[in-house]
Formats: sequence, C-alpha cells, structure tokens
Amino acid sequence: MLSGRLLLVSTLLVVTRSIPIDRNAKIPEEQNNVEDKEEDDSLDTGLYYDRYLREVIDVLETDTHFREKLQAANADDIKSGKLSKELDFVSHHVRTKLDELKRQEVSRLRMLIKAKMDATTDQNVQIDHTSLLKQFEHLDQQNQHTFEARDLEMLIKAATRDLESYDAARHEEFKRYEMLKEHERREYLKSLDEEKREKEERRLEEMKQKHKEHPKVNVPGSRDQLQEVWEETDGLDPKEFNPKTFFKLHDTNGDGVLDEQEMEALFTKELEKVYDPKNEEDDMMEMEEERLRMREHVMKNVDTNHDRLVSLQEFLKSTERKDFSNTAGWETLDEKPAYTEQELRQFEADLAVQEAELGKRAEQLWKEHEDLKQRERELQEQKKEYQQAVMQMAQRKKAPQVQEQPPSGPQEELQFVGDKQPEKEKMEQTHLQTETLPPTEPPRNQPDQAF
Repeated sequence: MLSGRLLLVSTLLVVTRSIPIDRNAKIPEEQNNVEDKEEDDSLDTGLYYDRYLREVIDVLETDTHFREKLQAANADDIKSGKLSKELDFVSHHVRTKLDELKRQEVSRLRMLIKAKMDATTDQNVQIDHTSLLKQFEHLDQQNQHTFEARDLEMLIKAATRDLESYDAARHEEFKRYEMLKEHERREYLKSLDEEKREKEERRLEEMKQKHKEHPKVNVPGSRDQLQEVWEETDGLDPKEFNPKTFFKLHDTNGDGVLDEQEMEALFTKELEKVYDPKNEEDDMMEMEEERLRMREHVMKNVDTNHDRLVSLQEFLKSTERKDFSNTAGWETLDEKPAYTEQELRQFEADLAVQEAELGKRAEQLWKEHEDLKQRERELQEQKKEYQQAVMQMAQRKKAPQVQEQPPSGPQEELQFVGDKQPEKEKMEQTHLQTETLPPTEPPRNQPDQAF
C-alpha cells in the first residue's frame, strides 16, 4: 500500500521505540491503515528539520507519478538522488505546496538565527541572514522561494548523513546521563552521616546485584535469539524454524526489507529479561541504550551494503555464518560500563565549572532583578507625584474665577498700585513737608501796589 513511502521513511528516519509483534491478533484493514498513519506520525528522527522532512514526504506522496516512481525505487535510488529528478514531473499543485513549505522553513530558520543572535550579540548589529543560512545543508539557500530537484536531493543526503551520526550522539548523551547519575549518587552519599551512608550503600549494592540476576540474554541475531522469537512471539514450533519464513513474518509492511524498527522489535523478548519498569533497580534509559546496541550489532553483521535496511538475501546469508550458532550470552550494560573513572572525573570537573558560571549568572540576574525593583519603586513615586499634580490642576480649573476691578480714586479716575495710598498718610506727609520748609520773608524795596 505505502511500501514506497515506507521505504523512503525507513531510509531516512531512525525509530527509537518498538513494540512486540502479535501474530495471533487480527486487525481490520481500515483500522490497520489508521494505526500505520498514527505510528508513522509518532516517529521522531531527532533532526532539527524533522517536521520539514515529514511535510515534504507527505506532499510528494499525494502526486500519483511520484508515488509510482517511489514504489519502484530502491534504497540506492533514493540515497543517490536519482529519485529527485522525478520532481520535474509532479503536478503544479504539488510544486506550489512544496514552494510554500520551503518558504516556511526558510522563515523558521531566519527566526532561529535571529533568536540566537539576539541572545549572544548586540541587538544593534545587522544580521546577514543569507550568509548564515549557508550553515543549513538540508535545502538550497541560494534559492529561498521555490522547491527544486536540488532541494529534494539535498534534503535526502543531509538526512542520511545526519542520521548516520545520530546513533553516536545518542551514545554520548547516554554516557552523560550515566555519569550525572553516578555523580549525584556520590554527592548524596557525602551528605549523609557515617551510619546512614553505610546503610544506603548496602541498599544500592543490593539493588545492583538484583538487577544482574536475570536469565541468559541471547546474542542479537543469533539462532537462539531468533528461535526464541519464533517460539514465544510467533507461537511456532522451534524445531520447524525457517529463516525465510521468519523474515516474511517480521517484514510487517511487506516492502521486502527489515528496517530498523522491525529489527528492534525482535529484541523485545531479550530486553524484558533484564528490564522491568516496575522494578526500582531497572533503568528504562538503560533499556533503550541496550536496544540501540543490539540493533547496531545486527546491522554491523547483516547489513552488508550499509543502507540501514536488511534485505532477504542479506538475512539469509547471515544465517549461514559461523557466529549465527553462537550460544554465548550477550554482554549487557551492567557488565560493560558506559564510561571510565577518568571520564567521570573530567565530567565532574566540567560540571563544577558550569555550576560556577551558572552561579555567577544567577547572581548577576538577581542584581538586575533588584535594580529593576528599585527602578519600579522610583517610577511609582513619580507616578504618584504626577497624579497629585494633575488633581491640583483639575481643582484649580473647577474653582470659580473672580474678576478683579482696577482701583479708582474719589473722582472715579483710575488709580494705579503706586498711587494707592491711605488719605491719612498723605496728610501726614504734607504736614512734614510744610514743617521742613524755611519761613517766607516779606519782599523788600517794592512799591505799594495800587488798588
């Protein structure tokens, strides 16, 4: 039904979780279709362009011509970019959708770049988005508006390359997880007094020993391991084990290959021997790391062309090898630690440096917080002063306005402020002036005036 699409997805996507296969349960075809879609939607590659990758695949699948070419293609055609040339023959409607997806992806990358630059550089610095987009190799940054055959080719190659290093990144992430767990355990023991510390150490040692007490774990891909799945999961007679029939039973999508999801499903019975989510001593993070190690072991020995898929021919050839009958047990994580003591000491040293930097940053943020609070208080005081000033102005506007008449004299003449003087004061001044004047003498040698 969707074998071509599943081949493309199997080539590009890494599946981190698998579920046991129940051959006895019969699922209606319509319900199976829904579950296949839901299962496919739930997968996560861990790539930063995972959504863009999925959306492009979904749109391409809607084109009849491309879907037919996809179903006829093999993994080499997909990975080499040969399938990308078929993009020139898809419908205009599909090309328009792909163009829109690419513009959205370019816009998203621009936002990521801006957010990163804002967090690390001065906001006044001009950002050259075109140059920065060159670091993203899953699309053609020279053409930011239309989705071309080169875009599909770059997307497939980038996903293939990134997924090849994805497992290594998962191993490194798990190592850090284990070292942090051990570091926290040691720090916790240091915080206890001697009596409590000894008691806790005994408890932890008992849990460790209990975890080691499990049935033999078969080597993944060996006859013993596959026959156990044949008997317990498939419900078939172990004496009638047939590799070809086994392959077809576990090729759940019928595309002629076992992808990584289908391979990991074969290890569920072995993992259940060691890990139980109900047990305190069993770490589910360790279980997923164990699943990854098992899958890598099988792929290394069976996947001869390194396309991350196991064909029927490759599977049958692996059953003819000498180590297929290996009866030795699988060396689990508790027998093979993920780190050395030297790596742990280096990790703790780096962790101390990070904690010191975080402490300084926290102190700086607290100081900035206090400064902001002080500034807020000052602004509140200013706000109150402004509000009081506005209220006073409003009260003055509401008060009645009395128009004063200019002062006037006895004869209704205008009298200025300088002339506004009490009558009594005027008389006293006139009297003083009179007293200070010298006496007036009569005129001399003047003739009598005739009347």
